Amino acid sequence: MERTAFEPFGEQLVSATDAQPKSRASKLLLRAGTTLFWSLVAGIVLARAAFFEPGIYDGFSRVASLAKSLIF
Repeated sequence: MERTAFEPFGEQLVSATDAQPKSRASKLLLRAGTTLFWSLVAGIVLARAAFFEPGIYDGFSRVASLAKSLIF
């Protein structure tokens, strides 16, 4: 007889074998979704690196220093 595992709050734990996709189509969809997600992440990071403008936050630092001088 199999022992059922429970977490500290009483919920039944799902075993690792139950969480794996069963059919070939679900494995393919999982792989495609994961690939699409990480491709989008890489694209966003590369786009931010390509179009990064270092001086864009200079205006904010001037406003912050002005606010600091007014407060203190």
